Amino acid sequence: MEETKKRKLILDVNEKPDVIKWIILAFQHVFAMFGATILVPILVNSQAGETVLTIPVALVTAGIGTLIYILCTKGKSPVFLGSSFAFIAPIAIAYEKGGLGGALTGVMIVGLIYVAVSFIIRLIGKNWLDKVLPPIVIGPMIMIIGLGLASSAVGQIGIASTTEGIEWKGVVVALITFLTTAIVMVRGKGFLRIIPFLIGIIVGYISAVCFGLVDFTAVAEAGWFSMPEFKLPFLSYQPNWMVALTIAPIALVTMAEHIGDHTALSAIIGKDLLHKPGLENTMLGDGIATFVAGLLGGPANTTYGENTSVVGMTKIASVWVIGLAAIIAIVLGFLGKFTALVSTIPNPVLGGVSLLLYGFIAVNGLKVLIENRMDFNKNKNIIIASSMLVLGLGGAAITLGTGDYSLTFSGMSLAAVVGILLNLFLPEDKEVEVEVKKK
Repeated sequence: MEETKKRKLILDVNEKPDVIKWIILAFQHVFAMFGATILVPILVNSQAGETVLTIPVALVTAGIGTLIYILCTKGKSPVFLGSSFAFIAPIAIAYEKGGLGGALTGVMIVGLIYVAVSFIIRLIGKNWLDKVLPPIVIGPMIMIIGLGLASSAVGQIGIASTTEGIEWKGVVVALITFLTTAIVMVRGKGFLRIIPFLIGIIVGYISAVCFGLVDFTAVAEAGWFSMPEFKLPFLSYQPNWMVALTIAPIALVTMAEHIGDHTALSAIIGKDLLHKPGLENTMLGDGIATFVAGLLGGPANTTYGENTSVVGMTKIASVWVIGLAAIIAIVLGFLGKFTALVSTIPNPVLGGVSLLLYGFIAVNGLKVLIENRMDFNKNKNIIIASSMLVLGLGGAAITLGTGDYSLTFSGMSLAAVVGILLNLFLPEDKEVEVEVKKK
């Protein structure tokens, strides 16, 4: 009886719903991933000051990556992969230091790290990950991602200390975008609560149009269908392996995110995805997907908590639905006028969303520390967290080697390496016994 009841609540991973329901559910997943996926290339380009990534390629590689993941997990895990926020600043920095070759080669290296880790897990299990990536290291790393981007959000709104004269229209649009996103996050019900950033962008965009801040020239000139501008190694750029290695430590953050999302989804559908299909296979799928994304000129992929929330809300865990959503994302990447329209989103709208988004990322890092009850009465924990935050946010950089063979670790990359080393080699606090004398 209990099994029958559960089946009514959650459609099994391998079952396909009827056609109409299938399509509706797939579009829900597309809406859930859309806002975050298109924001990554937009924000990377804003950070870099040039076009590094494009929205069509981001959508296509998210769809292709999800289909690769489904194949690697043999259709046993209903996970959608989309563009990762963790790589916004690292990709922009790698582009500044090594051009397109540094940025995209870095994405491919992250994918290869995932693949390597998947084989290590296959050989010796996954317990070692807990020692290398404990909460005291992961929490500050996530905080650095969000806080490190804070100045970008303020600049997009137009209220940075270096800004000469405030454009009130832009500030009003940013405020409308911010308040809309915040209200939906707090008061939204059902599916709306899952897509607050998308709702905020839409309302902010409409207000920007009303204030005359949107230029539709690119939309008018774009074709209805167009080929995404894929960037291929040796054809579009020369790989830059030394600069790319500076992105590598960021893979540690998204690995933790990968495990967390699969753990959450396992609880929702009542199946242990880390056991079957297994972390070695989910990590392999995520890694190959990220490598292919970099190979085609897209951002690194990651598991999307938004889509996990959709599964929890709809009680439909079918990979058929996820697969169709992936195909829809690919098709959207080829719709020229649609992607041109998305590219016209003005900076104040992005700033209003980013004000919440970057803070949201930083607070998630804080949540990791709180939920794991990290004891900051222990000096070791204080040393690890404080060292990582200061190095990650203070502009520290260490260069190894010279010339073309130099390797620079800065920002979160440096903080990640230092945090891991301190955790592994710093001794535990010495227990001090306090004797209480009886009077």
